[in-house]
Amino acid sequence: MQNHEIDYVIHGEEMQYVEVELDPMETAVAEPGSFMMMDEGISMETIFGDGSQQQGGLLNKLFSAGKRLIVGENLFMTAYTNVGTGKKKVSFASPYPGKIIPLDLMRLGGRVVCQKDAFLCAAKGVAVGIEFQRKLGTGLFGGEGFIMEKLEGDGMAFVHAGGHVLERHLQPGELLKVDTGCIVGFTGTVNYDIQFVGGIKNTLFGGEGVFFATLRGPGTVWIQTLPISRLAGRILAYGGGRRKEEGSILGGIGNLFDGDGL
Repeated sequence: MQNHEIDYVIHGEEMQYVEVELDPMETAVAEPGSFMMMDEGISMETIFGDGSQQQGGLLNKLFSAGKRLIVGENLFMTAYTNVGTGKKKVSFASPYPGKIIPLDLMRLGGRVVCQKDAFLCAAKGVAVGIEFQRKLGTGLFGGEGFIMEKLEGDGMAFVHAGGHVLERHLQPGELLKVDTGCIVGFTGTVNYDIQFVGGIKNTLFGGEGVFFATLRGPGTVWIQTLPISRLAGRILAYGGGRRKEEGSILGGIGNLFDGDGL
């Protein structure tokens, strides 16, 4: 194996965190802001890029960091290394309600493509790169643009998704149609494309968007029930606009019962 081997435990239900166990001199890398807690004897070091090119030259490090910048991630990551004796633990928390998905890249073919903001942490050596959508329609209407995030290696990586997460194993040729925002990730063998919903009524009044994603097997896909963009949109709509019953005669009375009119 090229990546550090790490053990882990995922705690919690709605707001999860992953506890990573490190042997002496083992390292885990994580997104800035995801750190929760750690044992004494673990050192923190800010690194340039994703940790997979730390032994390379300056050009390799700049290229690695540049890929992360394109997919919307930070230029820097934080490496947590067990410099003490015995096993030590470090924990990373999810950024919003949902689930943490453990990905054993060795068992998943060494490559998983995921949405740009899904990555949480990984064993040192896992490469965080970019995946260009080769088809024009997929790039323009896929919800994630031309670029998605690519995790490569043979170690453990952890991604985060909103709400409940469904893991679906597609057989060769099996097709699954998904809302573009609900895709968390898929293995490298899955074919990803965009399809027009069709129909005037569906397009104008369906409320589900004009396009949906198609995922064709073989491979594994992960689907989330609550994309962060959908959650943010609902919060903004509720907080910034008038409630539906505010224009009715009983609107004020209804607010009294639910506490808003007090």
